[in-house]
Amino acid sequence: MIFTLLVKQAKYLLILLLFSSLSCKSDYSSANPKQTVNDKAIVRTVKLVSAKSETIEKRIPVTGTLAVYDQAIVSIKVPGRLQQITVDLGTVVKKGQLIGQIDPQDYQLRVQQAQSALAQARARLALDPSSTEEPTDPKQISLVRQAQALVDEAKIKLDRSATLVKQGIIAQAEYDVSVTAHKVAISRYEDAVEEFHNRLAVLTQRRSELEIAKQQLADTKIYASFDGVVQEKRASLGEFLASGAPIATIVQINPLRLRAEIPEREANQIKVGQKVILSVESNSNNYNGLIMRLSPTLTQENRMLMVEAEILNDGSLKPGLFARAQVVIDNKSTITTVPKSSVISFAGIEKVITVKDGKALEKTITTGQRMDNMIEVVEGLEVGDEIVAEPGNLQSGQPVNLTK
Repeated sequence: MIFTLLVKQAKYLLILLLFSSLSCKSDYSSANPKQTVNDKAIVRTVKLVSAKSETIEKRIPVTGTLAVYDQAIVSIKVPGRLQQITVDLGTVVKKGQLIGQIDPQDYQLRVQQAQSALAQARARLALDPSSTEEPTDPKQISLVRQAQALVDEAKIKLDRSATLVKQGIIAQAEYDVSVTAHKVAISRYEDAVEEFHNRLAVLTQRRSELEIAKQQLADTKIYASFDGVVQEKRASLGEFLASGAPIATIVQINPLRLRAEIPEREANQIKVGQKVILSVESNSNNYNGLIMRLSPTLTQENRMLMVEAEILNDGSLKPGLFARAQVVIDNKSTITTVPKSSVISFAGIEKVITVKDGKALEKTITTGQRMDNMIEVVEGLEVGDEIVAEPGNLQSGQPVNLTK
């Protein structure tokens, strides 16, 4: 009986083991179904497109920074107390506009003083102080005329003495006195003429001093040197300023300078006068300009060519902005293009998918200029080559069906 009981228990355990084994096998099968077809074996339906030839503007993309076209720190030329300042941060100014003035009273007095000195110098030359007449003859001053009269008188006495000494009426000594007197008279005349030239030089000096005084008076007014905007106000009303002290910084922002670097491989394609199309992140507008200046050398650190373009500014661009630009190097260039959706980019490598013998085949390409929905293919494809329009995650070697 015990034996029979053991046999029944053994049968019962065996049934439980069989049931458990079947249950586990069923669970494993449901969790890990056998793959009869792997990912590459899945057939994809794709549409092909052809690489096309297009004639477009050939452009080179560059990046750079916008800078002011010109900048000036406006300073005073003469020292004094700032009596007036008409600008502040952001003030728009025109060339020749008054932006500040030094107290002119001291300089007005200097002009009057110089005018008086000039009038005195003219009077010493027997000229009308209010006229602009220039002296030409030394005899127009009395000093020279007096000296000339003394010369004439001494000459008459000398001639008379010469006649009398020949007749034996006077002694030789008296004749010698007449000769000496004539020489003294001539010397005084020469001194008088020299004095005339000295007075004439003084007149020229006084005239220059008057012009300097007038210029200093004019320099009490400070004007804008070009059309622009005040970037910084650097002096305050009532402040005493030394000669050369700045009162404002003015920048010219139309046009702006675009300073950009061109890689060595493209540097020889850049020429003065080429068109530039610029954009910035702050708005969606495009701005036009021209290449105006090229550096004569490439920088040794990175082998880049520094160029400058002038960009027309309608007021929406600010100096200091980072800018992206395209330099038009050819107005009519024939290139090979494909749709952007057909290009796969991974880890810096760009590829397209072609179809050969019913299977996908990856092909590495080199791209160039990007347009609205097209990309230029520089290497890797020829015009007419067919590629998958939208490859998605299609892999090389995967079978495909073609659709129109």
